[in-house]
Amino acid sequence: MIEFLFLDLDDTIFDFKKAERIAVRQAISQAGVEATDEVCARYSEINLLHWQMLERGEITREQVLVNRFAALFEELGHKVNAESVARNYERLLGIGHYYLPGAEETVKQKLFGKYRLFLASNGTAGVQHSRLTSGDLYPYFEKVFISEEIGFNKPSLKFFEGCFGQISDFDSKKALMVGDSLTSDILGGIHAGLKTCWINPIGKPAPKEIQPDYVIGSITELPALLERI
Repeated sequence: MIEFLFLDLDDTIFDFKKAERIAVRQAISQAGVEATDEVCARYSEINLLHWQMLERGEITREQVLVNRFAALFEELGHKVNAESVARNYERLLGIGHYYLPGAEETVKQKLFGKYRLFLASNGTAGVQHSRLTSGDLYPYFEKVFISEEIGFNKPSLKFFEGCFGQISDFDSKKALMVGDSLTSDILGGIHAGLKTCWINPIGKPAPKEIQPDYVIGSITELPALLERI
């Protein structure tokens, strides 16, 4: 029986892709560069590569936040202050929140009160705190764990150990990590000895080296899964 639920935030509860599209387009436009669909799509590709490097411990969080924009503008041939754009993007990203369909009801009405809920996010602390506040999520989580504050990023075992040490009567055998990222949430949960549930809305196959215990299409399917395990 599962007692402890670790939930990722972005693209698990909140629609990060939507928030990112809006904030990136605004930040690029305000930097004087035309934010075409192609430019925004290329940013997303560069951004993903940088976060993967962070997960592998190759670069720091601060380098991710600035270098993704620096790489984009260099590729486009624009001389833009990447640090200034990065700061503006983080400000824009933290302004609001967008729930994935059914996610708010699932967390607040179907999971809260039945399980001990913990948020486990690799996002930037200031942005995540702002969005958690605007989404009225704090009352529903026993603790909020953000990698920037823990000092380590998922999938590092040290991130999870930092979480476990702050949870009373914690039992890893009764815990489940739920998230959309195989390389962050699922691999991290596996390293930490947790059961894992991958949110996989498009049904892509998992690689042999990262095998989650459970797979669902969205967080709305989680309550039914928990009743079976």
